[in-house]
Amino acid sequence: MIGSQVPDIEVEGFHDETTKKINLRDYKGQWLIVVFYPADFTFVCPTELEELANLYDQFKQEGAEIASVSTDTVFVHKAWHDHSDAIKKIRYPMLADPTGKLCKAFGTYLDDEGLALRGSFIVDPDGVIKAMELHDNSLGRSAEELLRKLKAAKFVRENPGQVCPANWQPGKNTLKPGLDLVGKI
Repeated sequence: MIGSQVPDIEVEGFHDETTKKINLRDYKGQWLIVVFYPADFTFVCPTELEELANLYDQFKQEGAEIASVSTDTVFVHKAWHDHSDAIKKIRYPMLADPTGKLCKAFGTYLDDEGLALRGSFIVDPDGVIKAMELHDNSLGRSAEELLRKLKAAKFVRENPGQVCPANWQPGKNTLKPGLDLVGKI
């Protein structure tokens, strides 16, 4: 999946108090964070989605949109949004994938359960998947770490020939394969 194009699949989404058709390819030209989660009205999912909502402005400052995806319908997304204080904070699109076609395309679909694994994908402005992370559904993710990875992916794109070491943060040393540390950038 790394290095592959985002699939050309249209699904319904709940966004800005309305439902609309959304295709991930429509986000070409900007960074995209796609976050799969098992289901609405659960325990771990609202903690992850709320953390993303709390950091949403920082993702936007990096030129990225977030799209969350579960196998629930847009009507369930709306009901959850209307009844959960954590989910009311969400300003990014919540995509509905009741048939699992988007989940299957990203490799997050659990056939036996009809749900998605916790999967996070960073997609570059060309629509290419640059990073992915899959978790068992009992393990919550860190939106801060996802934001850090986005910043690293952007840096590498904007600075050909340089790579980011473990736990790299903007302003810290980078590496140039075959050479020593490049220095703070």
